[in-house]
Amino acid sequence: MNENNNRAQFTTRLGVIATTVGSAVGLGNIWRFPYEAGTHGGGAFLFTYLCFIFLFGIPILCAEFMIGRQTRSNIFGAFRKLRSSGQWHWVGYIGIGASLMILSFYSVVAGWTLEYLYQSITGALNFSSAEEFHKQFSTFSTGNWRPLMWTIIFLLLNFVIVIRGVQKGIERMSNIMMPCLFIILIIFCINSLMMPGAVDGLKFLFTPDFSKINSSVMIGAMGQAFFSLSLGLGTMLTYGSYFSNRTRIVRSATTTALLDTSVAILAGVIIFPAVFTFGVSPAQGPTLVFEILPNIFSQLPGSIFWSSLFFFLLFIASLSSTISMSEVSIAFFSEEKKMSRKKATWLNTGIALVFGSICALSFGSLSGMTIFGHTIFSLFDYVSSNILLPAGGMFIAFFAGWLLDRNIIKSQLTNDGDVKVHVMKIIIFSLKYIAPIGILLVFLSLINLI
Repeated sequence: MNENNNRAQFTTRLGVIATTVGSAVGLGNIWRFPYEAGTHGGGAFLFTYLCFIFLFGIPILCAEFMIGRQTRSNIFGAFRKLRSSGQWHWVGYIGIGASLMILSFYSVVAGWTLEYLYQSITGALNFSSAEEFHKQFSTFSTGNWRPLMWTIIFLLLNFVIVIRGVQKGIERMSNIMMPCLFIILIIFCINSLMMPGAVDGLKFLFTPDFSKINSSVMIGAMGQAFFSLSLGLGTMLTYGSYFSNRTRIVRSATTTALLDTSVAILAGVIIFPAVFTFGVSPAQGPTLVFEILPNIFSQLPGSIFWSSLFFFLLFIASLSSTISMSEVSIAFFSEEKKMSRKKATWLNTGIALVFGSICALSFGSLSGMTIFGHTIFSLFDYVSSNILLPAGGMFIAFFAGWLLDRNIIKSQLTNDGDVKVHVMKIIIFSLKYIAPIGILLVFLSLINLI
């Protein structure tokens, strides 16, 4: 098994799980999963989603982890080491480009969570109607200075963590943030389960109507599984390169997928009882977080506490994801361009500040600047989410399933024979056939070819 004693490694199993789960968990778990479930039949969507988590989510996580640990390298260097005679290292550019684009526009939404956390703490979210919440969000998001200010503040907070390195920065903060996130989620779940609409909400989420499972539900579930686990971005490959030789890859991948899925399900347990109690449609998208939920909180006893706690939760989820996105390009700049970590972190943050600022202003003074009908914000979202990530995930699955030496797969999955892996053949079969076909279908659906 490849060893690089000079490269940073996660020091504990908790650190491995906390960082990988932190990479996967983000805003998509807390508002995208309930939105997708709400528009695709609730329980039917959840059942299909869980199937795809096991069919290709966990196998591709295993692939990224083992490629990363085998090479002890960034996503660009990993493919170059494993396939020096081909052009597979260009897959690294897909991940690096996607990570920078996502970091730029994602930080804008994360900045919105800071604004709403501030407004919650100060009691400024004390309105009496949905129209007032909509007006406030519209006024804020289409402004210039406040969205820009919060985007910059968020990126600087992200910078403070990642510049400290893998162990003292990323691992240490993940060990704190992830337990906090689960504790807050459980508190909200308890509160939601006490609402009048709890039974109807849980029935909608957990009772599958198999007659509702169609191609739309299947495509939606595959897409949610893919994006929720950060597959194809290179974050899991980069984090895998920091695994020690003792880390069990299959167990780590399974635990990461299950905990990430648990966050999504807990978010559904929080939201669906609330929306059924107050007669709100779950198919609200981003407005569910920034318009609908604050309206729900305002009707609860202790509204300031609940609202502040919820947006603090969103902030933690956002930060855990942007930390991992940053590490993709920082590792590339450090190892391939021979920069110090400090310079690489400044460069990563500088790029994100420039494009993040443009994305923040895309709803305000730069809303008229469009490319192919998209603002800069929506263009970054569309290109990274709908093109780069599916392409990167499909290439990684194909590479691991068809081109990666079977001895490397066996060595990595079994820790050089120290661990028995009874599902190795299933993982390889999924990487060769199920995962590439599944991701290809997601990709074609996202660009409206099927």
